[in-house]
Amino acid sequence: MADALVTSVGRINNTSSTPLALGTAYDTKYGTYLKLFTGEMIKAYESATIAKGTVMNRSLRNGKSAQFIYTGRMEATYHQPGTPILGTNDPPVAEKTIVMDDLLISSAFVYDLDETLAHYSLRSEISAKIGHALAEAYDKKIFRVIAKAARQAHPITAAPGPEPGGSQIQLGSGNEYNAQALVDAFFEAASIMDEKNVPKTGRNAVLSPRQYYALISQVDTNILNRDYGNNAGSVQSGEGLYEIAGIKIWRSNNLPFMVPGTVARVPGENNDYGGDFSNSCGLIYAKEAAGVVEAIGPQIQTTGSDVKTMYQGDIIVGRMAMGADWVNPAAAIELLAG
Repeated sequence: MADALVTSVGRINNTSSTPLALGTAYDTKYGTYLKLFTGEMIKAYESATIAKGTVMNRSLRNGKSAQFIYTGRMEATYHQPGTPILGTNDPPVAEKTIVMDDLLISSAFVYDLDETLAHYSLRSEISAKIGHALAEAYDKKIFRVIAKAARQAHPITAAPGPEPGGSQIQLGSGNEYNAQALVDAFFEAASIMDEKNVPKTGRNAVLSPRQYYALISQVDTNILNRDYGNNAGSVQSGEGLYEIAGIKIWRSNNLPFMVPGTVARVPGENNDYGGDFSNSCGLIYAKEAAGVVEAIGPQIQTTGSDVKTMYQGDIIVGRMAMGADWVNPAAAIELLAG
């Protein structure tokens, strides 16, 4: 196809019988809009997702699953003179295989795209909504598997183990918004992680927005480290709360927060994200608590001029292929209020 333009998502015709204003070929103009859609969707996705980068991630090429390896402790022993050192004190090893879920999509039909794409606010709104939908699905999966990790025993039981499993911290019935109970839980979580030799860097917590703001409004600011300066205005704005006991705090509506009933596994999920989260009210975890495999990162696909002629509009599809599961239970803590 000599008369074609190669884009980031495929090939589009350079010539068209549907020219736009000022003599610009439809497909050339459309290619520019497609890049804008893609950039705005990815920007919205990256700004909306919280879990991205806080857990282990592996990209897949020509495969449907990936293995995450983790090891148990090693012992130090005294050397006997004249005895060869043969490396027999290898640490016990466990393996976690995470498979891909089915293709995840978010789509919209835009009628009369020529006119619609000229209105940048609408274009941006569609791009942002698609990006937010993908980010929401991504975070929900990650947070559910971290909650499930906190309920697991560690798979490594060989000496000098067994290795510690996940942990749960009870806030007490009705204390999910009690700021002091939350602060106490943070210090207890830090102690638990220290005792399990979980790395001090990369510790994160996710709370519901109402819990997050309860901390800002009720907790003495002298225990809060803030990344937007030390003035009270930053804290009161809701952007200043950074960490407690070395644990960075995030707020999200995608947390499995006191979900009534049991979350069921749905078709297309090849990993199990279901469970009972009716008493779950927060997560504290380190990076190795969960792993993610991605075959297709968030991207945009659209129909071209032939489809537009037939339907007088275009379908815009955001898609992503990923899967997630828990990896190291020792790095996961679930807060409970029930």
